[in-house]
Amino acid sequence: MNNDEMPHSHRPSGGEPVPPAPLPPAPRITGRQRLRAGLWPPRLSRAQLVVALLLFGLGLGLAIQVRSTNDDSALRGARQEDLVRILDEVDDRTQRLEDEKQRLVDQRTELENSSDQAEEARKQTLEKERQLGILAGTVAAHGPGITLTISDPVGAVAPDMLLDAIQELRAAGAEAMEVNGVRVVANTYFSGDAGDLQVDGRKIQAPYTFEVIGRPQDLEPALNIPGGVVQTLEKEQATAVVERSDDIVVDALRPAERPDYARSSAR
Repeated sequence: MNNDEMPHSHRPSGGEPVPPAPLPPAPRITGRQRLRAGLWPPRLSRAQLVVALLLFGLGLGLAIQVRSTNDDSALRGARQEDLVRILDEVDDRTQRLEDEKQRLVDQRTELENSSDQAEEARKQTLEKERQLGILAGTVAAHGPGITLTISDPVGAVAPDMLLDAIQELRAAGAEAMEVNGVRVVANTYFSGDAGDLQVDGRKIQAPYTFEVIGRPQDLEPALNIPGGVVQTLEKEQATAVVERSDDIVVDALRPAERPDYARSSAR
């Protein structure tokens, strides 16, 4: 074998080993790269994930609320005095709720502090029974309120218009009502055709007279809001006259109905 065919030796002619080739230097990692590696992919604990979801839900709810608040298209065309009236009505409803809350708190305090709790409980039970009787129409009532008289010369007043009047009055705090001698209760309904109406199956004729007990300062504005009951009736050539009174009598009664199946669960 000649010298050209001899394999190359790893040893030099002196016989000493050749040192290995040096490794290439490791790539240098910058601070930004270390920060990125620490943040992504995110390593969230279960608690952090729950908090993130709650914050997302809160932000979404606030966004929806702001969007709803900014949607004032329904009131954009109203006059300034109409807007003031609507705002006063909202304030009055809020005040009624606050008064009711305070009344219940006072009742609880009286019951807790009374020396004769049994007698106090009996008095409150009788008062509650009276209030429920008024709402159910089984007890006559009187108090401040309004009389709403609707004239219908062309026979255009439909059942839904009278039902709208009932709903507006209830929303404004009406506590007792009757229409043409028929007591209005929770399940009262209007039927028939325009000019030929019935309330709870009893035929009534114009003029339709609503006797309503409640705070007159709340009841009358509720009927006169823009696009409300009075304006709707006027478009049908009907007229609505509202008169305030210090003493409205609602004495049309409903018979007390005994349920067929429901029984008290009190022991």
